[in-house]
Amino acid sequence: MTNELVIAYSATVISVSGRFIFMYLLYTKKSTNPYSLLFSIMNIISSSLWIRYSEMVSDMPLLIRGSCDLLLFTISTAYIISNRLKMNEIQAIS
Repeated sequence: MTNELVIAYSATVISVSGRFIFMYLLYTKKSTNPYSLLFSIMNIISSSLWIRYSEMVSDMPLLIRGSCDLLLFTISTAYIISNRLKMNEIQAIS
């Protein structure tokens, strides 16, 4: 198996497993709040692997998609971290 295929399969497995776990928790607990940062990090890793794969096979549309995903997941991760820090400050004051 070539390095390109290993990267592509790894990115797919990380992305799909993260989304299935997210959907399961959302369905069963009606919330994924404690785990939202974990899912964002999994998506960042998956997007990074897709970017690496698209560079290896010279696929520009996939590179653009992976870059946009990486940017959006990084923004959402920063937002989640920011909200958690604010919540911790509020709890510390109380």
